[in-house]
Amino acid sequence: MIIKKLMAVSLLTAMGIASKAQVYIQGGVNLANITKTNDGQTAKNNMLPSFNAGVLGRFGISDMFDVESGLLLTGKGSKANTYFSSATDDNYVKTKFNPVYLEVPLNAVVKFPLEAKSKSNIFINAGPYIAMGVFGKSKVEQKFLGVTSTSSSNIKFSNDDPFTSEQDDAAYDKLKRFDYGLNFGGGVDLGKFILKANYGLGLAKIGSTQSNNSVDDKNKFRTWSISAGIPLGR
Repeated sequence: MIIKKLMAVSLLTAMGIASKAQVYIQGGVNLANITKTNDGQTAKNNMLPSFNAGVLGRFGISDMFDVESGLLLTGKGSKANTYFSSATDDNYVKTKFNPVYLEVPLNAVVKFPLEAKSKSNIFINAGPYIAMGVFGKSKVEQKFLGVTSTSSSNIKFSNDDPFTSEQDDAAYDKLKRFDYGLNFGGGVDLGKFILKANYGLGLAKIGSTQSNNSVDDKNKFRTWSISAGIPLGR
């Protein structure tokens, strides 16, 4: 499948970059969501707190421009609360949908030095990403007439290729294993510490039975991230 080959090539590229680049470890918080409407809108109260962690590297091409890639473990998904009365402590259904992906970004980085001959800079970055679902949980809590019940299940992934019209291993209770999209972000590099914010714009419909990504922008990942990085060996 094309997406598997792209994932393999990207992983090899990331490993190659990491072997030559300035490497830093990253960790942070995600605010994940899924588009609800045909024009790609989300609901603010459906944001799901999650995480991101991994290793990234930059080539150090010049003082003004760089290329960044690596491997991240990142949480996506959404949550939804439905209340059936004015009281929010009874008669409700609360769901959390939290798939976790291995993601390979490939960003162009433009840097604006804070001082002459200084490693500190403000930067902006943008580029594509591909991601592979590895695990996740779907949780439901409901309470009616004072009685609370909870349930959870592992998220199932199909092996569908999003670049073809064929549906491989598709089912309504599965997600597509492979996601792809664009990253937009920026931050500040203080030499021994990096602070950054990022917005992940998913382009693949996550439902495994949905093959046409261009019909509308419903059912796609939208993920805000705030992260801190520590360079190794700088």
